[in-house]
Amino acid sequence: MKTTLFILMAAASVRAVDFDQDIRPLLERRCVECHGAKKQKGELRLDAKIFAFKGGHDGAAIQAGDAGKSLLYQRIVSTQDDERMPPKGEPLSPAQIQQVKDWIQSGAVWPENAADKDAATDRRLQHWAVQPVRRASKDDTIDSLITAKLATKGLKMSPQADRRTLIRRLSFDLLGLPPAPERVEQFVKDADPNAYEKLVDELLRSQHYGERWARHWLDIAHYADTHGFERDQLRPNAWRYRDYVIESLNADKPYDQFIREQISGDVIAPNDTKAVIATGFLAAGPWDFVGQVETKSEMLRRAARAGDLDDMVTQVITSTMGITINCARCHDHKLDPVTQEEYYRLWAVFAGVKRGDREVDAAEAKHVAEEKARLNKELAQTRAQIAKLAGEGLDLAGMAGGGVKGRGIDLRTGSLTTGKLGYHRDIQTNRPQRIEWPAEVADADRFVSWVFVPDGRNPVPVAAKQEVKGLPATSGHTWDAIRNGPLNAQRSTKIGGVDYAEKDHSILGLHANSGITFDLVKIRRSSGLGDMRLTAALGFGADAGAAASRADFTVFVDAERKFQKLKMRKDEFTHLDIAIPAAAKTLTLIATDGGDGIGSDLLFLGAARLVPEVEHSTLTAADQEKLKQLRAQAARLDAGLKAQADPAKVYAVVSEAQPPLVRVQRRGNPEDPQQQVQPGAFAWARHASMDFGTNETPEGQRRRLLAEWITHPANPLTSRVLVNRLWHHHFGQGIVSTPSDFGLGGDRPSHPELLDWLASELLQSGWSLKHLHKLIVMSAAYRQQSALPDETANRLDAQNRLLWRQNPRRLDAESVHDAVLSVAGTLNPAMGGPGYRDFNFTEAYAPIYDYITPDRPELLRRSIYRFVVRTTPHQFMSTLDCPDPANLTPARAQTTTALQALTLSNNEFMLQQAANLVSRIENETDSRAAAIRRAFLLCFQREPKAEEQSAATHLVAEQGLFALCRMLINANEFVYLD
Repeated sequence: MKTTLFILMAAASVRAVDFDQDIRPLLERRCVECHGAKKQKGELRLDAKIFAFKGGHDGAAIQAGDAGKSLLYQRIVSTQDDERMPPKGEPLSPAQIQQVKDWIQSGAVWPENAADKDAATDRRLQHWAVQPVRRASKDDTIDSLITAKLATKGLKMSPQADRRTLIRRLSFDLLGLPPAPERVEQFVKDADPNAYEKLVDELLRSQHYGERWARHWLDIAHYADTHGFERDQLRPNAWRYRDYVIESLNADKPYDQFIREQISGDVIAPNDTKAVIATGFLAAGPWDFVGQVETKSEMLRRAARAGDLDDMVTQVITSTMGITINCARCHDHKLDPVTQEEYYRLWAVFAGVKRGDREVDAAEAKHVAEEKARLNKELAQTRAQIAKLAGEGLDLAGMAGGGVKGRGIDLRTGSLTTGKLGYHRDIQTNRPQRIEWPAEVADADRFVSWVFVPDGRNPVPVAAKQEVKGLPATSGHTWDAIRNGPLNAQRSTKIGGVDYAEKDHSILGLHANSGITFDLVKIRRSSGLGDMRLTAALGFGADAGAAASRADFTVFVDAERKFQKLKMRKDEFTHLDIAIPAAAKTLTLIATDGGDGIGSDLLFLGAARLVPEVEHSTLTAADQEKLKQLRAQAARLDAGLKAQADPAKVYAVVSEAQPPLVRVQRRGNPEDPQQQVQPGAFAWARHASMDFGTNETPEGQRRRLLAEWITHPANPLTSRVLVNRLWHHHFGQGIVSTPSDFGLGGDRPSHPELLDWLASELLQSGWSLKHLHKLIVMSAAYRQQSALPDETANRLDAQNRLLWRQNPRRLDAESVHDAVLSVAGTLNPAMGGPGYRDFNFTEAYAPIYDYITPDRPELLRRSIYRFVVRTTPHQFMSTLDCPDPANLTPARAQTTTALQALTLSNNEFMLQQAANLVSRIENETDSRAAAIRRAFLLCFQREPKAEEQSAATHLVAEQGLFALCRMLINANEFVYLD
């Protein structure tokens, strides 16, 4: 009431301004060019009432009754060039500025006209893609709908292709492999009128079908076997998700179930190992290890996490519903009615989701963990008995700290410090640093000779005329100190369930890259020990998120390497029990970085002690015998621990019980959070509730609700997007030519009725993909010729959007690779399992992937099983347009370059397989003429024409069969489908 009274009083003090006479024309002349329907600088529109009062990204432009607080007024009176509005032309006149001010002060009354009312109606809500799926008539078919569309232009379908063309087309489309010449001949001669349908059923039953169509799905999941970004580390367990996709497609798993499992399989069926593996979909994309784990900057961590969540949300919504949701990250979507707040509501769905290795079978993992816990408990009890019988021994951690808990040796100076140190990158490597002992440490108790940072490439001197060799190469960087106690940033003090920070235990912290040498001569002089043993537990105090990173540990007695464990994962541990003879002078312990940098290399030894050998102890004969038995028992238990196979793991979803809160980020900036949001989706589809609980809703429940929302039968987008993707891969272009953009920025369907007919058929078939495949490939439209000359059709529909013929298509990179192996007779048909690594791998901060020419059966499998590296693409594959797995690829680019011709002609792989094709043909034929015919049959699935036979005969006579084979696998007929 007070506000209303204030506005009325203010209105009385200014002269009356007519909005339609004074203000609207001014806005149209000077403002709408940059703030209208076509362009909205600063997300502000001033062409209609509803938008003007909504404001832009800087806030409300008009504050009724208060011109001073109105951004519109502030900008038109500003004298700053970068703030004054309008920015072009002359400033508004004083009279015009006064009119605007008076209008705002008087209450900013904006009478609605027809344009205002029209603007209040969001026509985007009427977009075709979000309308319910409609099936015009139950009598319609694929062919009737296409024929009707052609008739509107006076066109008709092309004749059916010949059987040789059809079997080759079908085989590559459904299996990604060429048909065997014998199967082609059988089909061509088959008089059965149902021969084609039987062939379709045969191919859909083949296990190769899943291998072929998994490739299409993995393109839009941007799957790879490494993280990407600068560290690009290996994901050795990602392959199980790839195999899940292949197996699901072969089993014709209903598409709605396929999607639900990939988004929330671990929630809806936690005891189903395949459902758990399915969530590898959410983790398939790139992941910034440095930003998520290594960096000490919280700001960089927030930025990396923001990119991670954006990737998950984009992948899920774009792949399933064809909406470019990521366009709403920084502001409301410019084209589609999706708000920025709705985008961040999807973030809230995945806020508790991290990527990482997880056990596939929780029950198996529990059993293994229990068995390991039992063995560890028995081992700890046995070691306790050994320690009690043999004496506590000499504590190495205490020696390193000069008898003070928490104190360590600074690798730069050799001085003892209790301060927590950080990152060191400038310490000279391989230079032993003598210890600067404080006065309170007696000379007789100074048992550490020196410390050093190893580079692994050169020997390290550890005593006079004595060096240690055989270390892996390191970065030469290190962290903190060598410490009597936990290291700086150490997250855990447990190894094998034993907490070594508790009383009667000790911790010797030894971060990579660091080394320490103990003076055994001095130790013996002080203790009286002769032959000794080093016993300790070896493990890591790293965060669980760093489990996949690696480090090494090596033990030298004098110059002899007594123990070395390379590339230990952070979730691994082991026990040391090393004999040290009485003549030994030095004991050297070295931690190195595993070749992947020092991030999280928080290695430590638990209860590291030197204990006397049995024969040299003062025990009675009976106790000595008991000690031998206990040590033998400890060795058996340790062997039992090592024999425990680790539970199967998959790189997939790692869920947090309580997800963090999510806020809208102004302009997509993680450092500028705004209002809090609840988990949900966008309202545009309008098929079901877009609310997925509250911020108290468990993480898994949020994903389950999203999966149900996406696969809801009434969702108009999911079924349309899927059938369009199938059509795209059978015809070379979709009914909608933008397969992952069904929004206003995408294409309109060439055959909307056909798209809806297929979507309805998908739902009615129980979401069966094989049912849709069969319908499509059985159609006359699919079976058309591709090269029929028709000038009228070419003039009216040059892009063949109306489908008056089939589209000739070039084989993708994987099909070329697999087809070459197939015709050469070297294709290894083994299915599933870890991807083959056709490269030499060198661990480094940024790993090195050096590709090789495959020359062993395990490297000659189908390309779907290739170990895919993100930052180092395979040159042969990428030259043939294999996509970058850092990006979602709904439709592959197809280029034609000279480099492709050179690659197919001269690449070592192609030359090698051409030679293998020669060997195969020579083994299968007994004459030159037969060899030529066999070469054509294998490569083109047809006999050579008379002129081809003649030309080939001359070529083989002059240059040999290799020249012919090399030519055939380079021919257009080999790499194109008619």
